[in-house]
Amino acid sequence: MKDTATGFGVLPDHALRDMIAAGSITASPAITPEQIQPASLDLRLGTVAYRVRASFLTGAGATVIDRLQEFEMHRIDLSDGAVLEKGAVYLVPLMESLNLPDGVQAVANAKSSTGRLDLLTRTITDGGTEFDRIPQGYTGPLYAEICPRSFSVLVRPGMRLNQIRFRAGQAVLSDEELLARHNEHALVDGDAHIDQGLGFSVDLRPETGNLVGYRAKPHTGVIDLDNIGFYDPAEYWEPIHTDKGRIILDPGAFYILVSREAVHIPPDCAAEMAPYLAMVGEFRVHYAGFFDPGFGHDAAGGKGSRGVLEVRCHEAPFVLEHAQIVGRLVYERMASVPQKLYGADLASNYQGQGLKLSKHFKTT
Repeated sequence: MKDTATGFGVLPDHALRDMIAAGSITASPAITPEQIQPASLDLRLGTVAYRVRASFLTGAGATVIDRLQEFEMHRIDLSDGAVLEKGAVYLVPLMESLNLPDGVQAVANAKSSTGRLDLLTRTITDGGTEFDRIPQGYTGPLYAEICPRSFSVLVRPGMRLNQIRFRAGQAVLSDEELLARHNEHALVDGDAHIDQGLGFSVDLRPETGNLVGYRAKPHTGVIDLDNIGFYDPAEYWEPIHTDKGRIILDPGAFYILVSREAVHIPPDCAAEMAPYLAMVGEFRVHYAGFFDPGFGHDAAGGKGSRGVLEVRCHEAPFVLEHAQIVGRLVYERMASVPQKLYGADLASNYQGQGLKLSKHFKTT
């Protein structure tokens, strides 16, 4: 790894460029500079989508193409744009492929705007036995499994719905290291709840007003993912208000909420949102999980930015209370500091955010 990074950890933007130059990451057409983020690479949809009967993992010794022969229902040409319908499952070959060296593994995740649309997007590989996890030494294509959960979406080749992060060696910071970091420079405003990562809670008592979130409406129009600041939120979302500091989550419903804490990711760290213990309730908080170096950071050190929570309730109605811990951030060390930081050197729709829908919706 001496040729791609200065140490063990998550590989930064300049190391990704080295991997591209070395042929460890290939693509057709070639990767563009806009795809390279501070600690990840955006992945692009290819030209065809396969409608499949069900989500699947490839399994050891098999290829995705092999499994498609079992599960494909029909294929869709994306060249002129096509609608992926709510509730259906699709598999889309990505433009990028990997030839990972020994010692480098990868993990993929949905991009922020993808998660905020309740667009379940996971990466699978040949021989894969886990979603979004790619072992060291993997050589082969990448595929995106896409399941629109709340809204049908219009997609085209080259759209970037998910991203991939590469790491060399052990990168996760221990609780002791996290506490030391927090004491040196606050990772979160207020008290830090550190237990296998940095815990964060939900804000249901906003400083002004009583708007605490949004719930996706069940019957809406199509969202063209190229349309930015275009759609009226009222046509797609129901605002959630409360003066009691609690809401009841409905089974099967999807919510956009916000964290009570403002989070800071230093330039030499990256983080990933992880689900909290299943015992805390009948809901899931984890769709778009990557937090890049520089999130909530400024030249003075870091004022923090709130984390938007994408929440789906499971089988039973559940009472969610203000300040209830709903997730945790797992911090990882960077192999070296990126050349460009999130929100500072790169334009971002979400730096300094509060409660905010995806970039496709109008703001008032």
